[in-house]
Formats: sequence, C-alpha cells, structure tokens
Amino acid sequence: MVTFLPTRPGRLADVPSFDRAIGGAESNLACALAAAGHAVRWVSRVGADGFGDHLLETVGAYGVDVSYVGRDPGRPTGVYFRTAGDRATDAHEVAYYRAGSAASAMSAATVDLAAVRAGRILHLSGITAALSEGCLGLLRELTASAGGGPPVVSFDVNYRAGLWTGSDGAEVLLELARRADIVFVGEDEAELAWGVTGGPSAVRELLPEPEVLVVKQGAAGATAFVSAAARWGLVAQFPAPLKGRYGRPPSPAAGSRAAGGTPSGGGTLPAPVSVPTPRPQLTGTFEPAPAVDVVATVGAGDGFAAGFLSGVLRGLPLRQTLRLGHLFAAAALTTPADLAPPPDRDTTDRLTALDAGAWERLRLGPGWTEADAAEEEERTP
Repeated sequence: MVTFLPTRPGRLADVPSFDRAIGGAESNLACALAAAGHAVRWVSRVGADGFGDHLLETVGAYGVDVSYVGRDPGRPTGVYFRTAGDRATDAHEVAYYRAGSAASAMSAATVDLAAVRAGRILHLSGITAALSEGCLGLLRELTASAGGGPPVVSFDVNYRAGLWTGSDGAEVLLELARRADIVFVGEDEAELAWGVTGGPSAVRELLPEPEVLVVKQGAAGATAFVSAAARWGLVAQFPAPLKGRYGRPPSPAAGSRAAGGTPSGGGTLPAPVSVPTPRPQLTGTFEPAPAVDVVATVGAGDGFAAGFLSGVLRGLPLRQTLRLGHLFAAAALTTPADLAPPPDRDTTDRLTALDAGAWERLRLGPGWTEADAAEEEERTP
C-alpha cells in the first residue's frame, strides 16, 4: 500500500498534511532483504494508477524484482493514513482504504504461481489471508506444498483482529502456520489469537509442525525452536549441516533465492534425505534484543522476519540469525516510517559477533544504521 504519514502529531482530523511513503508486510520484507544484498522478487497486484506507479518505482529502487506485479485497471491501489503516535497506544489512529483494492483481488487465478514458487524462500503474511476469500485461497494453495519441496515457506502470523470480519480468523491463521516451514509469531499475539499462555514453549506445543518456529517476545528478545529435521545449518552444536527432505540444492555458485526471487549470495541447501515427522522441540534458543530508543513500532515485525531470513539464506548460526532479526527490527523501530533500510553487512556482522556482555550493553537509537553511529553505539556502556 501507499502510506501517508502525518507531518505533525495529533488526531487524523487535525493533521493538515501528510508525507507519502510505502508500506505492507511483504513489500517491507522484500525491500529490507534486497537492501541487505539478497535477490528478491515481490509478487502482488496494484492498481493501474499513479499510486501503483509509485509503489513499483519505490520498491524496484531497492533492487526488488517487480516484473511479476500485476496491474489491475478496475481496482485502485490500497492506501492508508496513520497518526504519528505509537501504534500500541489508544491514541493511535489508522485509516485503511484497501477494501476492493487491487491486492485484495489476488487469487490463485490472478497470480503467476510459477513465479511465486521460483525461489529458495517464499514469504507470506497472515494479513494477506484476511483481505478476501481469493487471497485466503491463494495462501492455502501456496502452503499446501510446504514440506514437500522448494521453496521453503515462511509465514508471519500477523494477527490483526480488526481485519477479520468473522470469528474464524485465529483458526485460519493456525491452519496456515501449521502448514508452513518457518513461522514467526509474537508471544502476545499468540495469546490474543489462540489463548496461549505459558511462554514460548506453550506456543511450540500448539505449533509442533513448523521446522523453525520463532516466538517474538517484544523488547525482551525472541526464542527459536528448530526441529531435528530442519533444512538449514542453523544450530552450531550439531556436528553437520541439518538435512531435510527437499529437492536438490543449487550449486554454491548459484547462490540463494529469497521470497520467490532470483539467486543471491548465501549458503546452500544440504542434500535431501527422507526423515520422519519430528517431535516438537520444547527447549528453544533465546536471544535477548538490544535496548532500542523507539521512534515508532510500525514495521518492526517485518524487519525482524527479514533479518532472520537473511541469516537463514547466509547459513549463519542460530544465535547470529536471531541477532540479525533484532538488528533489522531495530532499524525499523528507530525511524518514523514503516520501512527502514537495514545497516550494511559489515555493521551487522560486527554487531552480531559481539560477546554476550557487549551485546547486552548495546543501545541503538535514531541514526544507528550509519556505520559510524553503530560503532559508537557498540562502545556505549
């Protein structure tokens, strides 16, 4: 969607002008991954209007392949307006105008499924599932093959109660999550959607199927559960790269693919083997988040997912992968817009390699994504 950010604090009724930007869970993630050096394809639909032009030009400028984004002459590009306050407060207002939008008309019949499935990782969001029956049918089609071959299906639950007209939204999202390979869910949204309390292990008991489950715990950090059959060499204590049941990996020269995209630099998949359905691993790996001077929370979840998937594509150890998610989230948290480019790879590599004490002392504020600022933050006691 095209987003309109207020030029000053206050109620929507009182704000006289807005700055135009872009937003949307999948496009936010695609842009962040492309900015981090991965090759990414964004598959969606926008209107044949000026806002659609703006979206394609802006997302494409990040290096994202937008050649498979459809243009709908009969439906507009979705837009939304929001106030400047934190979305978590009662004073925050968001006005969505996407009913009947081009994106809401996506379905298995209007999207090039081959283009979507061409990558190493296919990332989906629960927000899209809520837009229309066609969108939900598309996500069910795309998750039906999860666990059976490339691409790896990544799913961010993104539960937004206000988007679901019926009472079955939570059940639908649970169904889709159980069919995905990598799942991101907040501890708070798991309680809101499914009534799960008792911490990350309780969420894992509800979701034993995903090979990788990441439970986000707000400012505290995140816990990742990796099954014994996972396809990525994420867990350093295993003596060899983890083996899965999936198709032949590309050669190292071919690189990796992200979010339905084209090859990019990173690790390679291990050779496929047949494995039984794993039991859920109820002891996860927790990694604290650095302290962050928050400007706005919008887009932080998309940033975390982008950072984590970047670590997966690069074949990083699990703790570094979690830290990369935290750093990408911090980039979004310290800017007012929905989308924030991540810091450069040298900066993230230096920060993810900090010892535990230095990582816990790390504090990130506005402007930290510039290399000099990040180095200074690293020295902050």
